[in-house]
Amino acid sequence: MTALGMNLTLDAGASMSKILIVDDSPTQLYSLRQIVERGGHQTLTAESGEKALEIASDENPEVILMDIVMPGMSGYQAKRKLGKADSTRHIPVIFVTSKDGEADRAWGLRLGASEYVTKPVNPITLLTAISEAMAA
Repeated sequence: MTALGMNLTLDAGASMSKILIVDDSPTQLYSLRQIVERGGHQTLTAESGEKALEIASDENPEVILMDIVMPGMSGYQAKRKLGKADSTRHIPVIFVTSKDGEADRAWGLRLGASEYVTKPVNPITLLTAISEAMAA
């Protein structure tokens, strides 16, 4: 149960999907992991765009949740690199960020993100975005 009192667990028949969460904030990583795992998914985490590229290539997650503002490689740069590599271009990316401007959202979607979710994250919105990305 979440603080909102909602049960976010998937149906028992649903298969567990591997979701890569990329954020440089340990607090955000923890919070997103809790939401995703309560949604019935397995999680992998990375604290940088560079590490995300490595994990995505090695682990082939079903979806990547990507922060935009990170030191070193930004989420935008990581998304571009993921889209160019044969081994990762098929993986849907959902930007999960505090950048809530309309231009930011438009740019993220133009780069090919499946969805753009702003922080603080609504658990239902995030889990719905994950389900839709996997179904696409």
